[in-house]
Amino acid sequence: MDQKESNLPMIGGIIAAIGAGVCCVGPLLLLLLGVSGSWIGNLTAFEPYRPLFIAFVVLLFGYSGWKIYRPVEECEPGTACAIPKKQQQRKAIFWLSAIVATILVTSNYWILLFA
Repeated sequence: MDQKESNLPMIGGIIAAIGAGVCCVGPLLLLLLGVSGSWIGNLTAFEPYRPLFIAFVVLLFGYSGWKIYRPVEECEPGTACAIPKKQQQRKAIFWLSAIVATILVTSNYWILLFA
């Protein structure tokens, strides 16, 4: 599996996290940027789909974590998972994106502190 294919689950997880957080973080960010209007209230239309987005985030990040933390013996020689430096970079990117996804997914609970 090449580098692009192994990054797809993390990218998909971030996109799903944005979808899960758009109903809460989206209006706040738009207001902070000075954008206003009655149409901002329509962003709450994604609220019924929030559990599906969250499940998708967990599923994709679980798969990504499994791919990143699998034993090196399973890697083909010369691939990204067999190179220790690349493996460390991928782990750092995984955890950074997992933190961002967690912030977006949990925004429904802490956003009220800032609004």
